Amino acid sequence: MTATQASKRFLVLNGPNLGHIGTRQPEIYGTATMEDLPGLLRTLMGETASHISLTFFQANGEGALIDRLEKARKEGIDGIIFNAGAYTHTSLALADCLAWIKIPCVEVHISNIWARTDEPLRQRSFIGKNCLGVIAGFGVTSYALAAVALWQHLTDTADSN
Repeated sequence: MTATQASKRFLVLNGPNLGHIGTRQPEIYGTATMEDLPGLLRTLMGETASHISLTFFQANGEGALIDRLEKARKEGIDGIIFNAGAYTHTSLALADCLAWIKIPCVEVHISNIWARTDEPLRQRSFIGKNCLGVIAGFGVTSYALAAVALWQHLTDTADSN
């Protein structure tokens, strides 16, 4: 198996209130639930899905999210897909954790945070500077797009080394 074909382990990490996606404000976040997410990701990722092992974790507390990020480092997780929810816009602690664990991370948002002009605070991200990129506004498809982008980044990085 070449570096581009090697399997990778990704952590899909979700912050506060995301356990209720599908029922919480469907006009903003859609009707797909977090329980639907693993199957949707596998379908949307296509062939890439066969190379990725996904672990899912959701917590409402900032400390639990930090603990899970630190555990991911110890586990040797290859990449993180992170929807920090409202902590995106407020948490220096999560930003600091991402900075030191140095696991490639893609920030994800179900809604387009920059289009939410009625809530300017939601247009700012503390964690983004410690992420490879941001995918926002495509509903739960954002997670699949993030997984494919993360896979491609890791493949390209492995091939260039």
